Amino acid sequence: MIRYMLKCSEEHQFESWFRSAEAFETLRENGQLSCPTCGKSQVFKAMMAPRVSTARKAESPAPEATTSTPPSQNAPMEPPRPSAEEVEKAVAKLRAEVEANSDYVGVEFAKEARKIHEGEAPARAIYGEAKLDDAKALLEEGVPVLPLPFTPKRKLN
Repeated sequence: MIRYMLKCSEEHQFESWFRSAEAFETLRENGQLSCPTCGKSQVFKAMMAPRVSTARKAESPAPEATTSTPPSQNAPMEPPRPSAEEVEKAVAKLRAEVEANSDYVGVEFAKEARKIHEGEAPARAIYGEAKLDDAKALLEEGVPVLPLPFTPKRKLN
Protein backbone atom coordinates (compact mmCIF):
# COMPACT_ATOMS: atom_id res chain seq x y z
CA MET A 1 0.00 0.00 0.00
CA ILE A 2 1.12 3.53 -0.74
CA ARG A 3 -0.21 6.80 0.65
CA TYR A 4 -0.35 9.92 -1.49
CA MET A 5 -1.17 13.50 -0.61
CA LEU A 6 -3.51 14.61 -3.39
CA LYS A 7 -5.02 17.87 -4.54
CA CYS A 8 -7.81 18.72 -6.95
CA SER A 9 -8.07 21.45 -9.56
CA GLU A 10 -9.75 23.62 -6.90
CA GLU A 11 -6.64 23.27 -4.65
CA HIS A 12 -8.38 21.12 -2.00
CA GLN A 13 -5.84 18.76 -0.42
CA PHE A 14 -6.53 15.29 0.90
CA GLU A 15 -4.75 11.98 1.25
CA SER A 16 -5.60 8.50 0.12
CA TRP A 17 -4.11 5.01 0.09
CA PHE A 18 -3.53 2.96 -3.06
CA ARG A 19 -2.43 -0.58 -3.72
CA SER A 20 0.45 0.69 -5.88
CA ALA A 21 1.59 3.66 -7.95
CA GLU A 22 0.14 1.91 -11.01
CA ALA A 23 -3.23 1.52 -9.29
CA PHE A 24 -3.28 5.27 -8.58
CA GLU A 25 -2.46 6.09 -12.22
CA THR A 26 -5.12 3.68 -13.52
CA LEU A 27 -7.81 5.18 -11.28
CA ARG A 28 -6.74 8.73 -12.16
CA GLU A 29 -6.65 8.06 -15.92
CA ASN A 30 -10.11 6.45 -15.78
CA GLY A 31 -11.55 9.43 -13.89
CA GLN A 32 -12.33 7.26 -10.88
CA LEU A 33 -10.76 9.61 -8.34
CA SER A 34 -12.58 12.63 -7.02
CA CYS A 35 -12.07 15.29 -4.40
CA PRO A 36 -14.05 14.54 -1.21
CA THR A 37 -14.67 18.27 -0.74
CA CYS A 38 -15.88 19.43 -4.16
CA GLY A 39 -16.23 16.22 -6.20
CA LYS A 40 -13.89 17.36 -9.02
CA SER A 41 -12.27 14.45 -10.83
CA GLN A 42 -9.12 16.37 -11.82
CA VAL A 43 -6.93 14.99 -9.05
CA PHE A 44 -3.13 15.17 -8.92
CA LYS A 45 -0.36 14.18 -6.54
CA ALA A 46 0.65 17.01 -4.21
CA MET A 47 4.07 17.65 -2.71
CA MET A 48 4.66 15.40 0.24
CA ALA A 49 7.54 15.07 2.68
CA PRO A 50 8.87 11.50 2.81
CA ARG A 51 8.94 9.61 6.07
CA VAL A 52 12.46 8.40 6.63
CA SER A 53 13.84 6.73 9.69
CA THR A 54 17.53 6.09 10.09
CA ALA A 55 19.74 4.30 12.56
CA ARG A 56 21.70 7.50 13.09
CA LYS A 57 19.19 8.68 15.69
CA ALA A 58 20.84 6.31 18.16
CA GLU A 59 24.23 7.91 17.48
CA SER A 60 25.21 11.33 18.80
CA PRO A 61 22.45 13.77 17.88
CA ALA A 62 23.36 17.12 16.38
CA PRO A 63 22.95 20.04 18.77
CA GLU A 64 19.60 21.76 18.34
CA ALA A 65 19.55 25.36 17.27
CA THR A 66 17.88 27.74 19.65
CA THR A 67 15.30 30.09 18.27
CA SER A 68 13.02 32.67 19.76
CA THR A 69 10.10 31.36 17.69
CA PRO A 70 7.67 29.15 19.63
CA PRO A 71 7.73 25.48 18.46
CA SER A 72 4.09 25.67 17.32
CA GLN A 73 5.07 28.21 14.65
CA ASN A 74 7.82 25.90 13.32
CA ALA A 75 5.39 23.00 12.79
CA PRO A 76 4.29 22.34 9.21
CA MET A 77 0.91 23.84 8.41
CA GLU A 78 -1.88 21.36 8.04
CA PRO A 79 -4.70 22.10 5.61
CA PRO A 80 -7.88 23.21 7.37
CA ARG A 81 -10.21 20.35 8.17
CA PRO A 82 -13.72 20.59 6.73
CA SER A 83 -16.60 20.87 9.17
CA ALA A 84 -18.99 17.95 9.70
CA GLU A 85 -21.60 19.83 7.65
CA GLU A 86 -19.15 20.28 4.74
CA VAL A 87 -18.24 16.58 4.85
CA GLU A 88 -21.91 15.62 4.91
CA LYS A 89 -22.62 17.84 1.89
CA ALA A 90 -19.61 16.44 0.00
CA VAL A 91 -20.72 12.85 0.68
CA ALA A 92 -24.28 13.68 -0.43
CA LYS A 93 -22.91 15.25 -3.62
CA LEU A 94 -20.69 12.20 -4.24
CA ARG A 95 -23.67 9.87 -3.70
CA ALA A 96 -25.78 11.85 -6.20
CA GLU A 97 -22.92 11.76 -8.73
CA VAL A 98 -22.37 8.01 -8.30
CA GLU A 99 -26.08 7.20 -8.52
CA ALA A 100 -26.55 9.41 -11.61
CA ASN A 101 -23.51 8.14 -13.53
CA SER A 102 -23.16 4.46 -12.69
CA ASP A 103 -25.17 1.26 -12.56
CA TYR A 104 -26.17 -0.27 -9.23
CA VAL A 105 -25.35 -4.00 -9.31
CA GLY A 106 -26.11 -4.81 -5.67
CA VAL A 107 -24.48 -7.82 -4.08
CA GLU A 108 -23.24 -8.94 -7.49
CA PHE A 109 -20.63 -6.16 -7.42
CA ALA A 110 -17.53 -8.37 -7.17
CA LYS A 111 -18.76 -10.71 -9.89
CA GLU A 112 -19.69 -7.84 -12.24
CA ALA A 113 -16.47 -5.87 -11.58
CA ARG A 114 -14.43 -8.97 -12.42
CA LYS A 115 -16.42 -9.50 -15.67
CA ILE A 116 -15.83 -5.88 -16.72
CA HIS A 117 -12.12 -6.12 -15.88
CA GLU A 118 -11.75 -9.32 -17.90
CA GLY A 119 -13.68 -7.89 -20.87
CA GLU A 120 -16.63 -10.26 -20.49
CA ALA A 121 -19.04 -7.37 -19.84
CA PRO A 122 -19.15 -3.89 -21.35
CA ALA A 123 -16.97 -1.30 -19.61
CA ARG A 124 -19.06 1.01 -17.46
CA ALA A 125 -19.11 2.57 -14.02
CA ILE A 126 -20.79 0.36 -11.43
CA TYR A 127 -21.38 0.42 -7.70
CA GLY A 128 -22.82 -2.06 -5.27
CA GLU A 129 -21.97 -4.12 -2.26
CA ALA A 130 -19.13 -6.55 -1.62
CA LYS A 131 -17.81 -8.45 1.35
CA LEU A 132 -14.41 -7.33 2.60
CA ASP A 133 -12.74 -10.58 1.44
CA ASP A 134 -14.24 -10.16 -2.05
CA ALA A 135 -13.04 -6.56 -2.28
CA LYS A 136 -9.52 -7.58 -1.20
CA ALA A 137 -9.51 -10.37 -3.81
CA LEU A 138 -10.49 -7.87 -6.52
CA LEU A 139 -7.61 -5.58 -5.54
CA GLU A 140 -5.17 -8.49 -5.55
CA GLU A 141 -6.32 -9.36 -9.07
CA GLY A 142 -5.67 -5.78 -10.18
CA VAL A 143 -9.34 -4.83 -10.52
CA PRO A 144 -9.59 -1.12 -9.67
CA VAL A 145 -12.20 -0.77 -6.92
CA LEU A 146 -12.72 1.88 -4.31
CA PRO A 147 -14.87 1.86 -1.18
CA LEU A 148 -17.58 4.49 -1.07
CA PRO A 149 -18.13 6.59 2.05
CA PHE A 150 -21.82 5.72 2.10
CA THR A 151 -24.07 2.68 2.02
CA PRO A 152 -25.92 2.30 -1.27
CA LYS A 153 -29.67 2.65 -1.18
CA ARG A 154 -30.93 -0.80 -2.02
CA LYS A 155 -32.84 -0.74 -5.24
CA LEU A 156 -35.71 -3.16 -5.30
CA ASN A 157 -37.24 -4.32 -8.59
